[in-house]
Amino acid sequence: MNEISRPIYLDYNATTPHHPDVVTAMRPYLEEHFGNPSSSHWYGRKTRDAVEQARSQVAALLNCTPAEIVFTSGGTEANNYAIRGTALARQNQGRHIITSQIEHPAVTVVCERLKQEGFETTYLPVDEHGLVSVGDVEKAIRPETILITLMHANNEVGTIQPVEDVARLANSPGIAFHTDAAQSAGKIPTDVTALGVDLLSIAGHKLYAPKGVGALYIREGLTLERLMDGAGQEGGRRPGTENVLEIVGLGKACEIALRDLKTNGDHIERMRNRLEAGLREQVPRLRVNGHPDKRLPNTLSVSVHGVDANALLAAIEGKVAASAGAACHSGQIRVSYVLQAMHVPEEWARGTLRFSTGRMTSETDIDTAVAAVADAVERLRAGSL
Repeated sequence: MNEISRPIYLDYNATTPHHPDVVTAMRPYLEEHFGNPSSSHWYGRKTRDAVEQARSQVAALLNCTPAEIVFTSGGTEANNYAIRGTALARQNQGRHIITSQIEHPAVTVVCERLKQEGFETTYLPVDEHGLVSVGDVEKAIRPETILITLMHANNEVGTIQPVEDVARLANSPGIAFHTDAAQSAGKIPTDVTALGVDLLSIAGHKLYAPKGVGALYIREGLTLERLMDGAGQEGGRRPGTENVLEIVGLGKACEIALRDLKTNGDHIERMRNRLEAGLREQVPRLRVNGHPDKRLPNTLSVSVHGVDANALLAAIEGKVAASAGAACHSGQIRVSYVLQAMHVPEEWARGTLRFSTGRMTSETDIDTAVAAVADAVERLRAGSL
């Protein structure tokens, strides 16, 4: 597909393209510097220094020390390590975990797996905006609670959770607190000191770095059970030869994210707001999902009444790339569990699309996308598609 015919990309929450400066930073480690970071000779020192520089860059974005950063294969592994590693390390203190009903499967499936090993998880409800109640968290805490894991921001509707307030509850009785910040890192501040968290996960491909790399912040002094056995890489916490190429890319992406946080945040919010205003004006019977104020600056979840999301995506295929909030399986529409937890009525939820803007989104992109969506909705409602 050539450049002219490419659809407008409004699915940055799914993944992001590589930032050009990230590609430039990675290139020497693809073409020239191939050494094993564990080797003591010049080739090893060259790549080891690159890994440690990247660790410092990630730490700067999160406002922690480099020693508190462990590189992983992505957000899923980071979440697994945070949750399972904490649970196994603290199982003699208790076996109760608290999370929410709208977490990513990289959290909920881990909790379900731990259930088979004698752990219990409380899944907190959310309100109509997708927000967890701090009061509900407080009521759920028991003497045997060892971990609270609550996403920083939801990937579907963008709602930002009251992480700072929950952290104060967790820190009081000595409960470990983890937040999945895969969607928030690079869009809003993810300062671990300000948030008050013990563990925080990020994923490279959500902030213009490659897929297959991520990081976990582990507060100094916190002990986690290792998920894998092997040599002593990553301070003995995550064995295996480091993925130098992609770690370098993640480091550079974090450096750029910190440098441009305000500029990029303002831009993606302007583009999101322009998209929302255009759709509200041109698409009748449309509702916006998520918190009106406490949401990611780039995320827009909309429900179109009387239209199936998958039919709408098919109608704009080749023009706009977005995601559905409902999936079609065997002829049946399955509404997103996030929308179900928010009690979005099915007649609305089945017509839900998620749009997410990025650093390269332009006003022309937005206006073209609005026109394409409005036209597709009109034709679907008229039965001409």
